[in-house]
Amino acid sequence: MGETQSLFDRMASTSLVLRIIIGIALGAGLAVVAPDTALSFSLLGSLFVGALKAVAPILVFVLVASSIANQKKGQHTNMKPVIGLYLVGTLAASLTAVVMSFAFPITLTLVTNEASATPPQGIGEVLNTLLFNIVQNPVEALMTGNFIGILAWAVALGLALHRASDNTKRVVHDLSDAISNVVRFIIQLAPFGIFGLVANTVAQTGFSALAEYGQLLMILISCMVIIALVVNPLIVFTKIKRNPYPLIFQCLRESGVTAFFTRSSAANIPVNMELCKKLNLHEDTYSVSIPLGATINMAGAAITITVMTLAAVNTLGIQVDMPTALILSVIAAVSACGASGVAGGSLLLIPLACSLFGISADVAMQVVAVGFIIGVIQDSAETALNSSTDVVFTATACISAEDNGQAIPVTRKANV
Repeated sequence: MGETQSLFDRMASTSLVLRIIIGIALGAGLAVVAPDTALSFSLLGSLFVGALKAVAPILVFVLVASSIANQKKGQHTNMKPVIGLYLVGTLAASLTAVVMSFAFPITLTLVTNEASATPPQGIGEVLNTLLFNIVQNPVEALMTGNFIGILAWAVALGLALHRASDNTKRVVHDLSDAISNVVRFIIQLAPFGIFGLVANTVAQTGFSALAEYGQLLMILISCMVIIALVVNPLIVFTKIKRNPYPLIFQCLRESGVTAFFTRSSAANIPVNMELCKKLNLHEDTYSVSIPLGATINMAGAAITITVMTLAAVNTLGIQVDMPTALILSVIAAVSACGASGVAGGSLLLIPLACSLFGISADVAMQVVAVGFIIGVIQDSAETALNSSTDVVFTATACISAEDNGQAIPVTRKANV
């Protein structure tokens, strides 16, 4: 038992990022050398993602409720600037996608099979879904991973407990610490889970299916790289007035890599929580901003909606002027904020944007089907951008507030 515990301690003391990189390399290598054997390791990946998805709703509910219940009067949570950064970042992403699509116009070879899911019929339906998610039964919200509903009930419970006795607040705080410890254990198993995910993905799909849509994929990935390495750093620099890249790279390395392979912003919430704690950010801020970011901070989704819609427009030979393109970018940004409230995420919001140009649902759903083909890479990169940006903007708001004397000073480990 002692030797086993010692082995686990040695493993935990090694850089998690290094262990994840090793897991990626081993998984890819196994898939190339022995694809049949690699498929048998898919269970590791499924268990890891399943564990993260299972613990994330409970973690968010308890952590947000505890944070609000134990908040001291007059303490700043920095939520307004965080939300502002989320909205600015998402709009900037859709505008970048418009510019790239105009600079490098692409057309699609539309497929014949259509996606089976039903897209929303308008922006009203998206907003309607989000509103009803807010008032969903709390138990059902926890069971289905409805983070809008979980946030709403956690905030309500936290406000109700704010006037509770100190002993009651302490119990809630201890419960959040206990669940956080469970999360830390699961995160330590990330290299094994990612090994299984990579082995299964490479063995099943390879990259041959992506060749035909390489140009489309290149535009999507280029937009996301520009947002991650150019636009986001500029936004951060305007807020904190110092070199933003150490923070950017740390978030991409410790949040983006995991999100890339889990392909789920919800599953990556515990990872982001742990990173925020490592950066010594304010728990009252990140306990709310991280799950909120997984719901509304969707720069990657805005890029996907915009690029895919303009690709459909180019394919049909429709002329688009700049004012219409700007309207598209706003619609894409608003739709992206509601992507988590629609089954299928960003891809099923493409028909909504296509309707702006009078494109039929049949054609729009063929574009969605193309999105599913390239989804192995597109969805992974989109999730990595979305999830890592949640931490970037949360850290930016906390650092800016500290510099302006609006928050309790913290010792930051990020070299910013």
